[in-house]
Amino acid sequence: MRVISKAGEYGLRALLYMVSENGEQEYVNIRDMSEKLDISFHFLTKILQNLTQKGLLRSYRGPNGGVAFLIPPESIYLTDLIKALEGDDFFDKCLLGLPGCGEAQPCPMHNFWKEIKDKLKSEFAHTTLADLGQAIRKQRFRLIP
Repeated sequence: MRVISKAGEYGLRALLYMVSENGEQEYVNIRDMSEKLDISFHFLTKILQNLTQKGLLRSYRGPNGGVAFLIPPESIYLTDLIKALEGDDFFDKCLLGLPGCGEAQPCPMHNFWKEIKDKLKSEFAHTTLADLGQAIRKQRFRLIP
């Protein structure tokens, strides 16, 4: 079951790669990152451009160019990332994609999904990108397929 889009998945993996592999001030080459993470270069570039436009990253062209964090990873919460990648209404969407789903007109998954969304929203609001980067380094979680 897919809860976030491919762009959301790839965006999260790319930012987690950046925070776990490189210093937060260093530029990361997008082509190298796309090869290591097995993500299409053009698709990843588009995702990272979106995150740059949303004010989370900065980019630099040229041989030593790439992307780097504009905001320190300690200040980027997963809620911020999900909203930037999936839209501000991510936590309000129906799991089945039905318009108008809510307390007045719930879908069959509404109560179940509402509980999970509330837990996710709480966890995401208290977890930073730096927290996950530290966990990746410490526990050797994998990001590469």
